[in-house]
Amino acid sequence: MRTPVPVLLYHAVTDDPPPWIAEFAVTPADFAAQLDAVVASGRTPVPLSALADHLAGKGALPPRPVVLTFDDGFADLPGPTAEALAARSLPATAYLTTGAITPGRACLLPPAPMMALAQAPLLEQYGLEVGAHTVTHPQLDVLPPRAVRRELRDSKAALEDVLGHEVAHLAYPHGYNSRAVRRAAREAGYASAVAVRHALSSRTDETYRIARLILRRTHTVADVERWMQGRGARTAPYPESPATVGWRVYRRARAAVRGPVFAG
Repeated sequence: MRTPVPVLLYHAVTDDPPPWIAEFAVTPADFAAQLDAVVASGRTPVPLSALADHLAGKGALPPRPVVLTFDDGFADLPGPTAEALAARSLPATAYLTTGAITPGRACLLPPAPMMALAQAPLLEQYGLEVGAHTVTHPQLDVLPPRAVRRELRDSKAALEDVLGHEVAHLAYPHGYNSRAVRRAAREAGYASAVAVRHALSSRTDETYRIARLILRRTHTVADVERWMQGRGARTAPYPESPATVGWRVYRRARAAVRGPVFAG
């Protein structure tokens, strides 16, 4: 039997998000209430690396783990968001889009208040582990192989340069991945990669396609409480649906005409 492991995915935590990310933003008040629900659940928060180590057969998990993750690197992350986590002694994993947080770098993410690459060490001081989220935030599964390798390699190198140590974990932008992308992640030196899938992960999930539950502004504390109980979503691993495969075929055809497309 697959034991559910909730892996929560947050983006911006703000009262005033840009329209393009508003659906996936939560207010600071809702965020605080959701964190309190995680604490009250009795689950043991662990960084993503702990789940990845378990999936790779390198370590044990506590009986009822939960993982908190943050994508992109919005401006709130190294400030009030990290402070809210630290106040509750909650570890987390932040996946940073290096092009969006480095002045002068090209990026497909629309404009938004973002943290700076130089603040990545501050995240670690707050107890967050740092992972890569590509350079430009493209739909990786529709890019040519050379472009995929460049996105994975360059983001990893930029973060390792500022942090001074290996960056071993990856998040696919908007969860888009394929067998070839997962292989490229492994070959680039990543020990794990997270997708989205809006599903519960498990102790038998796929190391390079770990499922996450994406928080939307419409989600409530009751939703988080259900996820902490291992309910309210299907449990990975499970095969891709025909609809997912068909959507990838369509996006590949579109990208062949328009070029790289923002994953969002």
